[in-house]
Amino acid sequence: MEPHRHFEALTMDGRDFALFERARPRLLGLAYRILGSRVDAEDAVQDCFLKWSAADRDAIDNPDGWLTTICTRRCLDLLRAAHRSRVDYVGAWLPEPIHMRVDPEEAPAELASSLGAAFLLMLERLTPKERAAYLLHEIFDRPYDEIAATLEMEEPACRKLVSRAKANIDQGKVRHRTPVETQQRLLDAFRQAVTSDRPDQLGALLATDIRVTADGGGKVRAFLDVLEGQRLALAFVHQASRWWAGYEWEEIDINGGRGLILRDQGQVVATVSFGYDADDRIADIFIIRNPDKLGRLDPARIR
Repeated sequence: MEPHRHFEALTMDGRDFALFERARPRLLGLAYRILGSRVDAEDAVQDCFLKWSAADRDAIDNPDGWLTTICTRRCLDLLRAAHRSRVDYVGAWLPEPIHMRVDPEEAPAELASSLGAAFLLMLERLTPKERAAYLLHEIFDRPYDEIAATLEMEEPACRKLVSRAKANIDQGKVRHRTPVETQQRLLDAFRQAVTSDRPDQLGALLATDIRVTADGGGKVRAFLDVLEGQRLALAFVHQASRWWAGYEWEEIDINGGRGLILRDQGQVVATVSFGYDADDRIADIFIIRNPDKLGRLDPARIR
């Protein structure tokens, strides 16, 4: 038994423990979307559990709403600290990759558009409260009065937050859902182009304004600027055929879409995931090499 689970079992009866465990995947999904970090999200959820354990649970009329409020507020505190640290981040920042374990009753398509790196990066452009309000209303279907209470603001102001956030996200077209079979076809084409060092064959499958973003975090070598346009993207594919020669490739679901884990002598050295445009072409290639973000690729139960 994991240590925190043993602690949980000792501090509450089975009913309250089961209630929290049912909420855990949703709380983790909310926290991850707000923070872009699985480690920080799990910390936020555990902090939420500790407050739940210490609370007078019989006096809580709406446990689901109470847990959502506590989790959201903790995430906003962590997000403010994260923003300060990201000011000094070396190179491009990408959200920590997450390998989802989807519950059978949860449709993957409903999750994918709000877990992709392109969507999470768009959330980074919002204020913390805009981000939280948008997620609570648009992704988790929370009513405005509840969101306003969670964020400690008036309901009309809360509605304005969601409206502004929705306008930005809709303009970015980052919630487009490319069919899984198309994702697989594009991944196969990318892999073939790299391993054969024939980048030109990939050109027709790339958006004209494609972006290639690498996150090394200053810990390992990675290009610091985002590469924009087909010419630079195809040049990257050509270079990757040399950089990644001899790596082991594993295909998995990363952030709700088909992606890759690259290993060197068994050690994970990179993940690769993609964003797509409305024509189902590759619009983004996201490469994470920061070792601090590669240590938690075991499947996570998340909604």
